[in-house]
Amino acid sequence: MLYVMQTALELGFMYALVAMALFLSYRVLDIADLTTDGGFVLGAAVSVTVAAMGHPFFAVFAALLAGAAAGFVTAFLQTRLGVPSILAGIVTNTGLYTVNLMVMGWSSNVSLLKQETLFTMLRDTGVGGSWYKLLLAAGVTIVAGILLVWFLGTRLGLSIRATGDNRDMVKASSINPVFTISVGLCVSNALTALSGAIVGQYQKSADINSGAGIVVIGLACLIIGETIFGRRSVGRNVIAAVAGSIVYRFLYAVILKTSIVPIECLKLMTAVVVALAIAAPALKEWSAFQKRKLAARQKGGR
Repeated sequence: MLYVMQTALELGFMYALVAMALFLSYRVLDIADLTTDGGFVLGAAVSVTVAAMGHPFFAVFAALLAGAAAGFVTAFLQTRLGVPSILAGIVTNTGLYTVNLMVMGWSSNVSLLKQETLFTMLRDTGVGGSWYKLLLAAGVTIVAGILLVWFLGTRLGLSIRATGDNRDMVKASSINPVFTISVGLCVSNALTALSGAIVGQYQKSADINSGAGIVVIGLACLIIGETIFGRRSVGRNVIAAVAGSIVYRFLYAVILKTSIVPIECLKLMTAVVVALAIAAPALKEWSAFQKRKLAARQKGGR
């Protein structure tokens, strides 16, 4: 059971990077970016391929650059070619399927057999003992979270946040929304690719279908965290993304261990949770309206 919980923590920290990426695109920029699935696989493919060449550390930075490039393509389609944000993400995601195959040498998967990874390098130092994987996963995510909070507090970061709040006002304030959206989506997709890069080296493999449903899982993690911690500040939101990912992975582990829900139904359960969480404000408002209407009827019948 300890091993299951440890694995849940490790995966929770690694996939929290996707939740942070969606916080930036979905919450801050108010853009439904569907590049996530392909961007995750891109990060894993680049990371594993470069690590197989003997450069596991450089592989992470290569994945970050690749993810940022994917985000730039999505932003370019939106801002320069007038493609709606959802369609822009779909177009980029579709194109990334071929790009990912190309990166993996036209194979549907690529593996690291006896090559070094960041995890084996840390294990060989003896730091962290049997918890070295968790130490590395948590360290990368915490550093990325701190940098994201710092970035969103800079002048450029504040401009990105303002763009998400009111694009017309930002344009009237002599801030170029095309630039802020492009930077925001580049950073968001770089975080997604970073998650794929770490997961790829963790699993010692990259698969062309490993990103299927990642955007839904990331949203589930983000919304679970926001339900627990609320949405009061950037720092709290980043913590909520990490906590939500860990909670989701713990729930996932419990379901797998106890078989409360058939494993085949897990994706459906995730989709239902995301749909209900997103619809929660509307459902709450509808419930309050029904209570007021019922109270008015009871008062009128007296």
